[in-house]
Amino acid sequence: MNILNKLGIGSSRQTNMNLSPTAQGPDEDAPAPGNQFAQFGAGCFWSVELAYQRVPGVTQTEVGYSQGITHNPSYGDVCSGTTNHAEIVRVQYDPKECSYESLLDLFWSKHDPTTLNRQGNDVGTQYRSGIYFYNPEQEKLARESLERHQQQVDRKIVTEILPAKKFYRAEEYHQQYLSKGGRFGLKQSTAKGCNDPIRCYG
Repeated sequence: MNILNKLGIGSSRQTNMNLSPTAQGPDEDAPAPGNQFAQFGAGCFWSVELAYQRVPGVTQTEVGYSQGITHNPSYGDVCSGTTNHAEIVRVQYDPKECSYESLLDLFWSKHDPTTLNRQGNDVGTQYRSGIYFYNPEQEKLARESLERHQQQVDRKIVTEILPAKKFYRAEEYHQQYLSKGGRFGLKQSTAKGCNDPIRCYG
């Protein structure tokens, strides 16, 4: 398989480019008993996922696509800019061990929420900043967190806060990409509490 196919570009996966009610609907997956879901978009999902993998109380992470208009998009579809999907990390966590507030704190620390549709050299609507909530309590905490963070930065925060929609799991190549070694085979630690710098390479 060539690199484009690994990335999902030019894949045979079919996407209906019309507005999909499924894509626009709620995320109906259920977390493990006693756990909750959270969705965050903060630029390239590789490094964001690794950051959340290291959080004590986070029991599972997945990268994927959400907030778009089409059903079952591929990476190539999302990168085309025509589907409106964001690159998302879906976090499953045990609220007895990890508060939603701590997940929000990490979200703000991992990216620049004042740049519209861009993080560093990554440009496109798929890299937009977003918090996608599953319940009213998450929404309340997210909005309060944004207000506090806005007081700490000079520029206007452009993070969107919206209900979580259908989560489409990205191609397996993207899952735990950096912990598996990435392009150069250099594995990065997922140990809980690890503070090693995260190096993101494609």
